[in-house]
Amino acid sequence: MTENIYDQTGRIFDIQRFSIHDGPGIRTIVFLKGCWLRCRWCCNPESQEYKIQQLTINGTTKTVGRDVTVREVMEEVEKDRQYYRRSGGGVTLSGGETMAQPDFAEAIFRACHEYGFTTAIETTAFADREVVERLVPHIDYVLMDIKHMDSKKHEAWTTRPNEKILDNARWIASHASSLTIRVPVIPGFNDSVEEIMAIARFTDSLPGVEQLHLLPYHRLGMDKYTGLGRTYTLPDILPPKNDHMDQLKAAAEAVSSLHVQIGG
Repeated sequence: MTENIYDQTGRIFDIQRFSIHDGPGIRTIVFLKGCWLRCRWCCNPESQEYKIQQLTINGTTKTVGRDVTVREVMEEVEKDRQYYRRSGGGVTLSGGETMAQPDFAEAIFRACHEYGFTTAIETTAFADREVVERLVPHIDYVLMDIKHMDSKKHEAWTTRPNEKILDNARWIASHASSLTIRVPVIPGFNDSVEEIMAIARFTDSLPGVEQLHLLPYHRLGMDKYTGLGRTYTLPDILPPKNDHMDQLKAAAEAVSSLHVQIGG
């Protein structure tokens, strides 16, 4: 990390204002480039590669990815200070995988606290423990995915096994100010009652964790794959129906003491 945190550089692909689903209150989300996983359903495939890319949608091509300083990020997020103050909101780092750029992420978190903004992260927690231990003290709200309890199936659908993720979840639960577990519910991957119950049991075993969010699969990112010259490998699956999501919610509640909700 550079000596002055505001001069630290990193690579982002978007800054989204006025979010209400990525931590408490009204938040600004900073999307970082780069991820170690390649989830087959990913709705932000432009986030996976660290390199700067060209994305073509409806005949229009745009550059995805730009290098910025923390100072430039803070100039943007500062615009909504009044909304953070009134709603209890703040800044959320997402991706991609935020932990893949630890110097940049830590610098933004520290800058946010200097500005008086709360911090949140959306993460897979597929990262070395030293990175997790370095970042978590600067994060007020951790929003972490648990996608599957079976490591082989996890690897088949995301290209990575899950042991590191589960181990980090245990550490984060014991050390974070707040941890919420989120499950992207993907038909054919983890949408059975048994699979959701297994995740709920694990989540319930994490100290201090009270929230489990079930996030229904959607197809909003499909066009981006074509725009990047890639093939979307799940073209035939449909979003889960409401009654099925209700069944999964009830199953998770039956085996845990968690507050389970559908959506983030």
